[in-house]
Amino acid sequence: MKNGLNAVGKYFKDLGTAVAKGDIWVKLSTVLMGAGYFARKQVINGIIMCLVEVLFVVLCVGYAAPNLAKFGTLGTVQFEQVFDPLTMTSTVNDYDNSFLILLNSIISLFIIFVFAVFYISNLKAVYRLQLKKENGQHINTFGEDVRTMFNEKFHITLLTLPAIGIIIMNILPILVLIAVAFTNYDQQHMPPNALFTWVGWNNFKNLFTSSVTVTFGYSFKKILIWTLEWAVLATFTTYIGGILMAKFINDKRTKLPKLWRTLFIISIAVPQFVTLLLVRSFFADNGIVNTFCTSVGFTDFLKNIGLVPSNLSYIPFLTNPGWAKVMIVIINIWIGIPYQMLVATGVLMNIPEDQIESARIDGANPLQIFIKITMPYMLFVTGPSLITDFVKNINNFNVIYLLTQDVFVTSDQLLANSNAKEIDLLVTWLFRLTNEYYNYKMASVIGIIVFIICAAFTLVTFTRTIKGDKEEEFQ
Repeated sequence: MKNGLNAVGKYFKDLGTAVAKGDIWVKLSTVLMGAGYFARKQVINGIIMCLVEVLFVVLCVGYAAPNLAKFGTLGTVQFEQVFDPLTMTSTVNDYDNSFLILLNSIISLFIIFVFAVFYISNLKAVYRLQLKKENGQHINTFGEDVRTMFNEKFHITLLTLPAIGIIIMNILPILVLIAVAFTNYDQQHMPPNALFTWVGWNNFKNLFTSSVTVTFGYSFKKILIWTLEWAVLATFTTYIGGILMAKFINDKRTKLPKLWRTLFIISIAVPQFVTLLLVRSFFADNGIVNTFCTSVGFTDFLKNIGLVPSNLSYIPFLTNPGWAKVMIVIINIWIGIPYQMLVATGVLMNIPEDQIESARIDGANPLQIFIKITMPYMLFVTGPSLITDFVKNINNFNVIYLLTQDVFVTSDQLLANSNAKEIDLLVTWLFRLTNEYYNYKMASVIGIIVFIICAAFTLVTFTRTIKGDKEEEFQ
């Protein structure tokens, strides 16, 4: 944190130095960006800077200013359509579209921010040219600058397009998501037929409020707890299961190891959504599994011990909250272990044999070797991957949604009031709010919360995992 503040301070200090100590050409560059380059006979660079400045002014006047003027209200002119019986045509007024105003305003602000950074960098660059001239150093021509971008600074050239792609595909949508969280954008305020407006922190307050009419607080608490429980169970069951399966298949006493490994690899080749939809059919109330359980008397046995209600003639694998959560975890183990098995196989083959032999000589049994040597080594090598899997499971949309969509119906009225279900993760709740109920404002708030949870967990755990203080233990 301190280093970041120091970097920001130095950034603006260098700007102040350039403006204060720069010559007339540097100062003129504050108005005409190419002036400093023209003075150092870098004409092409000067023309490029002037063109960038002109383009920015045109964008500000023709694009940014009209949208930013409406950014505070997100529009005031409502959509109206008037039918003229004489001409038999409909006339639409010049209405405001709140979402387009919001989107274009954020893009405009981002363009202004990027230009400000570019503008500051330009002032520093022309000041450095001034210092080079005063010290009698060589000033590159445009051709030399181009060659530099394909030699010494080729990494910058190579990363430019990916960086632009990340900004367009990731950063701008996140900024829009954050902005929507502070509006009342929902089904009752749906552009272009209706306007939406800023509501401040009301949506965040509603997410933590439980009342007769607003039940998001109740739903958020239950779903957050289940999301974290699911992430822990889904991550560690498949992780440990994959390691155990890899050890089993690679054990010298296992017969036909190639056959077992091939069977698991084939299961990976089947698309996950196909597998999940088939499994959902198998475990449906009238599915093949329930038919088998009824025929062998297993359903009656579960009724007798109280795990299945007496009024049901089937096991509610995916229709009862408790049963559904257990089945989701079990099914995830089944489809998740093959991936972890392949990862674990590669890592287990690289465990130092001398450590295992030394442990055997010292009298360690297989369980002790597994706990003291195998698992620490696996955690050391696959720690970052384990963290990634945990975050991935927090956002594991496929397993929950494909297994329970159109099958599970909540009986909890408080959850239903906020369009949630007991088996929902935060991400599936978010999806349902947007795709089925068009409640974009609350979905955006939940999206921000998910991002904060994942970012905080990732930063903390990665910092502790990649410290590099255990490398000598496994040399």
